[in-house]
Formats: sequence, C-alpha cells, structure tokens
Amino acid sequence: MLSKDLRTWGLTILVISTTLVNISLSNPDFYLAHKKMVMKEKVRHILCPYFFLSGSIMHMTTTSNMRSRFVFITRTRAVVLLHSPNTIVNPHDELKPLTKTFTNSLSELGNLNLEHLPQDYNGSALTLIESLSSLLIMGNITEFERGVLWLSDNLSFDVDARVNLFECNIRVLGGLVSAHMLAIDSRNRFTQGTYKNQLLLLAEDLGRRFLPAFNTPTELPYAWINLKYGVMENETTETSTSGCGSLILEMGALSRLTGNRQYEAAALRALRKLWSMRSSLNLLGTTLDVVTGEWIEYSSGIGAGVDSFYEYLVKAYVLFGNEEYWRMFHAAYVAVQKYFRYGPWYHEADMRTGHATYWQLTSLQAFWPGLQVLVGDIAAANSSHREFFKVWQIFGVLPERYLLDRQMLHPTEKYYPLRPELAESTFYLYQATKGGLLIRSLMISILWFSCELHTTQLYTLESAFQLVEFLGTCDFLGVVEIIGTKLPVIEPDHIMLRLSILLCKSCFMHTDPWYLEVGKSMARALNTYAKVKGGFASVRDVTTMELEDHQHSFFLAETCKYLYLLFDDSFLVGRNYIFTTEGHPLPVLGAWHDRLPGTYTSANLTLLRRASQVRPVSAMAQKICPATTRSTYKPEIQKLESACHVPDTRNDHRCSSDEECGVDATTCRWRTCSMAGYCGLWSFA
Repeated sequence: MLSKDLRTWGLTILVISTTLVNISLSNPDFYLAHKKMVMKEKVRHILCPYFFLSGSIMHMTTTSNMRSRFVFITRTRAVVLLHSPNTIVNPHDELKPLTKTFTNSLSELGNLNLEHLPQDYNGSALTLIESLSSLLIMGNITEFERGVLWLSDNLSFDVDARVNLFECNIRVLGGLVSAHMLAIDSRNRFTQGTYKNQLLLLAEDLGRRFLPAFNTPTELPYAWINLKYGVMENETTETSTSGCGSLILEMGALSRLTGNRQYEAAALRALRKLWSMRSSLNLLGTTLDVVTGEWIEYSSGIGAGVDSFYEYLVKAYVLFGNEEYWRMFHAAYVAVQKYFRYGPWYHEADMRTGHATYWQLTSLQAFWPGLQVLVGDIAAANSSHREFFKVWQIFGVLPERYLLDRQMLHPTEKYYPLRPELAESTFYLYQATKGGLLIRSLMISILWFSCELHTTQLYTLESAFQLVEFLGTCDFLGVVEIIGTKLPVIEPDHIMLRLSILLCKSCFMHTDPWYLEVGKSMARALNTYAKVKGGFASVRDVTTMELEDHQHSFFLAETCKYLYLLFDDSFLVGRNYIFTTEGHPLPVLGAWHDRLPGTYTSANLTLLRRASQVRPVSAMAQKICPATTRSTYKPEIQKLESACHVPDTRNDHRCSSDEECGVDATTCRWRTCSMAGYCGLWSFA
C-alpha cells in the first residue's frame, strides 16, 4: 500500500515538474522574471531595513504594487534633506559617518588648509545636489521636490572658494542641470506652479563662473577656479586630460537649455584643442600645461586622469548628434584596443610609442565595460567585467590599484572609497544582455522575416547558431535579420521552435542571473564592511577593512543608484537617458541634435553598396555594431564595419606573432597568428 502511494506521488511530482519545465522552456521570460524577483528580495534583505546615508536613513518599503523602493529620511545636522518642513539645515558637502560630522569637500579639494574661506561658508550642498536624481529614480518624489525647493531658496555660488573645475562641473553643474530637466518633466509629477526654473538659474550662474578658466593661450581651462574671483594669481597651469576634455555634456546641456552657446563653445574649443594634441598613434597623455599646450605626463591608459575623456566623446555624440564626437571616439577607441588592451585587461602605455609603461588595474578602469556596452562591444565588456569582479571577490571590495605584473596590491593605494564604476558596468551589461528583452525582440523579428524567407539564398541552421553565439556583440534586430536570411526554407512554426531552443540556450549561458548575483554580492559587501551607524564609510585598507571617516557624494549619486537600477529599472521604461560620468541622467532629445546621425564619415568605416551605386551611410544610424551583413535579399552586397575593428599590422594578413594581428570586425574578437603565419579567428575560446 505504501509503495503504491509512493508511486502515485512520484508520478504526480514527475507530471508537475514536466509541466513547469515546459512552461519555463516555452516562455523564457518566466524563468528570468522569477529569478530577478528572487534576487530583488534577497538584496532587499541584504540592504537591511535601515541604511544611513549622508546623515539620512535610507530604508526600503514595500509599496502596494510590491516594488521595493528606497526612501530617504533625514537624521543628522550634516544632513542635506529636511527633517521637517520647519527645520533649517546647513548645506554641507559630504558626511563623515564615523564621527557623524561633515566636510566641505568641494572647497577642501583645492584648499586643504581651509585658508581664505569666509567665516559663514557652509559648503555648496554637494551631497544634496548629487542625491536629487537618485531620490526621483528611487520613487521619492516628495523629497526630490523638497530638496529642489530648498536649493532654490538657499544655495549661492557667490563665495570666496577655490574649487576644482572638473569636479564642480560633473558634480554640481551636472546635478543641477539634470535635476532641472527632471523637474520640468511632467511625468515626474512636480507640484504645479512651485518650480520656475530655479535650478537652471543656479546652473547658469555657476556656468558663468566657469568661463574665466578658459581664458588661456590654448583655450584649455585651468584646473582650479575661485567661484567669486575667477582664476587666482600664480594658479597652477597643470591639468589632466579628463579635466579639460570632460566638460562637454554639462556645459553643452546648459547651452541648449539657456540658448547661450558660449558654455558649449568653450568646452568644445577645449576638446578640439586637446584632440589636436594627440600623438600619431591617436593616443593622449594624462597631464598637460594649459598655457604652453605641452604634455607633462606621456603615459596614460583608461583610468584616472583620462577615463571620462573617452566616455564623454561617445555620450556627447549620442546626446548632441554631432558626428565630430564620433570621429574622435572611433579613432581613440581603436587606439586603446591596439595599444592598451592585453586580453581582458588594459595596461598603460606611452602615447608617443605605444609601449607599455604600467601594468596595473585601477578601480576607475571598471567604467570601461559600461562604455563598451554603449558602442556594442558586449563580448569584450563582459570579459573585462568578469576580471574586475574576480578581483572584487578576492579582496571583498575593489582596491584602488592592483599591480597586474606582480599580482599584488599597490603598497599605498589599498583603499576603496565606495566607488561606483563596477556597479555601473554591471547595470549596463545587465541591460544589454538580459534574456527577456532579447528573446522578445528576436521572436518579433523572426515572425516578420519568416514570411520573406522564400525569396532568399539560404544556408544552414548551424550557421544561424554560430551567429546566435555572437549575439552579445551585435545589434539584436540586425542579427535576427541575418538569421532570417540564412535559415533553411522550412515552415515558420518550425523556425520558431528550433530557434527558441537555440536562443534560450545562448541566453541562459551568459545573461542576467549572473549580473544580479554580482549586484547582490556588492550590496552584501557594502553592508558588511562599510556600513556604520552614521552612514557608509570608505575603506582605508582592503586587507584589514579599516575604515576612513568619509562618505563621498558619489556614493549616493552613483553607487546606490546603479545598484538600485540593476534590480528595478522601472524609472527608465519609455525614457531615453544618457548618464553623465557622475551618474546624472540627461534625456536624449532630438531637438538637441545638430543633425541626425545618418551620413557617412570616413571614421565610421561604413559603406553601403547597392548594385553599381555606392551610397554612404552611418553605422550608428543603422544601429549595428560589429560589421555584418544587413540586407534581407542580397546579404553579400552590404557590409557594415564596427568601432571595435583593429586592422592587422600587414595588409596581406601575414604575421609572426599574435601581436601583429588585430580585432575582427564581425565578432569583435582578437585575431591570432596561425602556425602558417596568417592572422585569423583560429581560436573560439
């Protein structure tokens, strides 16, 4: 009797299990959505019910629609939000969470002895400005509105304070411009009549105070500016590539909003001058003199001092539609791939020779995979991202500098200041590869193409599977078009069935469950090592997890924001934003484009051939990144090449070592040298 019951239960469980498996296989989104929901709940518990940030408690509540949200509640005097409508607080810059005090870090960057500061100087409300977009993204419209109105009534830049132009631009000007655009967006439900462009007026006031910094013989800006008196006497003339080449997003947006072109013009002149100083290898150094226009430090990489230069070239192209930015970025990106990249890592090199100088990982380099996502080089982005996360796992957090050639920590730079770059790249990679969106796009496209298959010269399903393996490096719809043109002539339903199996296999191997696990691990580490009663403290030494009494404003502006968006991206649904290097969202508006990117430039390496006619097009306008065919009827007559392409050293593709081989334009994979002495994709690892 017992054995019969066991057999009955066994058969019942088998039937139920088979049914569930069939449901998940027939609807891959079912599995992914379930996995994401489970992960969101895990992270929700990891982040704990109470979470001190910049003198504010950040805790999570569950709303009626069961979406987890962060809510900011004010706590200490260093706080930047209001404890109650009648409370007046000082606009200090950043929190010192161990002592529960504050620091006015924006001025202290250039004035460590706190000299010549007015007695009533209380900072520039740095953390409040940086937190505004995070509040809105996390759903707290009430506190966003209160913060905006507080700044409108209390913030002034007419102070005798020497500040770093780059930091003030990306943090303060960027925060104000972004918050202004969010406030005027009707979808954000700002109380009607209460906002009258006050943040834009503050932003323009700050932008005007920046302009004296550009009065140099080279039109490259000074690194330091006094907000009240302009450039001080005997000011240092040394600046970084990022410092004078990463101003275009914020100052360009300010010009578009105010109609005053001088802000964008100043930033663009500086960027053009900087680009003209590149070497014959299309490489730039790290530091330079703004008066003489000479390089000071010739060694550079993709990390500190240079990182946001590359980032702003491609983001300015997206935001403003000017192909000049794309031409610069394309040449710079190819040079980086050729001279800095070594497998998944990027070392530093001399801009004059391309020879490696320093073999080291820096935490700021972790932004690079996120940038590669924007240009479609997903495979390379994923490869580097995984290596960064391996280092995170070794130490528990990401150290500031790690010596790759010695496989050891830098002896003095062993700290972790709660940087956001790895969380940012994790978010971008998750968005680019999450299976639900991928499969929906593919299935819709396959349905459309299935009715045209009878007109096409077709190949085998195996070749389609090879293309599926490269989905991470190509535009989804573009790859589907290739798949559609190369499938055997069979019934559409059969196509759907076979491709569903292949695509599900490909998607589940590499996509979002892993990136969610990365986010979960990062959240757990922050709670374990950095959380204290007064906030989140920077880690002074990753080997001992000794803490430092400082919580940088970018922790709220970026680290928390990107981790939150990883698990709840509802704010982005139906919207198109570019995030600045400080994590401030700027909407992509067609009205801001100088001209829509649809024309040919030599830097795009793009050519469209139809019969005997040659018509130039833009690869970005075609929304394809790597080179591939893009024609339903005659795939052999249309070729598009990507930004990731690096040519072989020799035109005949002969080689004596792998170093003489470039990056394949179709797959964005490194080519290797065969035993016969030819470059090619000989390895599929």
